[in-house]
Amino acid sequence: MNQKQTMRAVVMTAPGAFGVETIPRPVPGDNEVLCRIRAVAICGSDPEIFSGKLAGHWPPSYPFVAGHEWAGEVAAVGKNVTDFAVGDRVAGEAHCGCGHCQNCMEGRYNLCLNYGSFASGHRHYGFITPGAYAQYQVYDPKAITQMPDNLTFAEGSMNDTLGVALHGVELVGVKPGGTVVVIGPGPIGLCAMRVARARGAGRIIVVGRGARLAAAGRLGADALVDIQKQEPVEAVRALTGGLGADTVLECSGASGTLVQAVYMARRGGHISLIGVAKDEVREEVPFKYLAYNEIMVIGSKANPNASRAALALMSSRQADVRSLITHRFLLEDFAEALDTFVKRKGDAIKVVIYPNGLEEVPER
Repeated sequence: MNQKQTMRAVVMTAPGAFGVETIPRPVPGDNEVLCRIRAVAICGSDPEIFSGKLAGHWPPSYPFVAGHEWAGEVAAVGKNVTDFAVGDRVAGEAHCGCGHCQNCMEGRYNLCLNYGSFASGHRHYGFITPGAYAQYQVYDPKAITQMPDNLTFAEGSMNDTLGVALHGVELVGVKPGGTVVVIGPGPIGLCAMRVARARGAGRIIVVGRGARLAAAGRLGADALVDIQKQEPVEAVRALTGGLGADTVLECSGASGTLVQAVYMARRGGHISLIGVAKDEVREEVPFKYLAYNEIMVIGSKANPNASRAALALMSSRQADVRSLITHRFLLEDFAEALDTFVKRKGDAIKVVIYPNGLEEVPER
């Protein structure tokens, strides 16, 4: 194969084993686009996928190319594609539903009833369908969105992270002028803080620890609760005059935080479970307390129908993500990038990979 038929990619060859290799460049089918990946951010789910702990499910088999938080350019379009053209700047998302099951027809393609069925048209990029830790990848047009011109590719790669936060906030809403608690100031929690402010929150309390809690303070939180120094529920109650918060956004998935969220919420308050908990996390919820205080708890998964709004929030700087991108690496240095993300070296928040070299337009 000549150079135009190959590409460089991070290839997982077995559980816990990966390397940067030269592999065939994919060719778009009749209803697909080929994208040149310009920036791809490491997600919190990626270390588990690379470790092999989810082997057989994510990924379903080896070899496999992961990665799902990306932005780039359309490099080629397949037959029947009419909404995109070569050169379009686009941002991607991981979930692409079949488009015809009941959930997809209702706009809930993140809950596609044909999950895992390639024949049905379902795709889950970077998890069961090849992803973006590569110079090129093919996508269903439903999984990409045009980027505003003023966004860099690195910012565009934050579309998924900001979209996840946006979806979680939209499920419960934000009371204008109300109080919002964010549990877990990781990348999604910090984005949730930005979204809550853009949606009209009057006061934002962030619960966490260490460098990321400090980052929340620098990025605009009104009050911080350090779980290493304070009892979280008591601290939130004290900060709200004993009433509790209007909205609690759980963004950590840690053990014990669901019950904490319940007791942090005011009577009639709302809780959105945005953080992804491990399978072994189980909690006994205060059933009577929830019912008697009419506290709503809702799960949140991924970022359906959120890309256009997320990109618009970034473009307008109502949800500026530039300060969350702390580290940048070339594709060939992926192992170092992953280690930096996992170990939070240099207070890493979001680590971005450039598969095709650094951006031609300087960060702005």
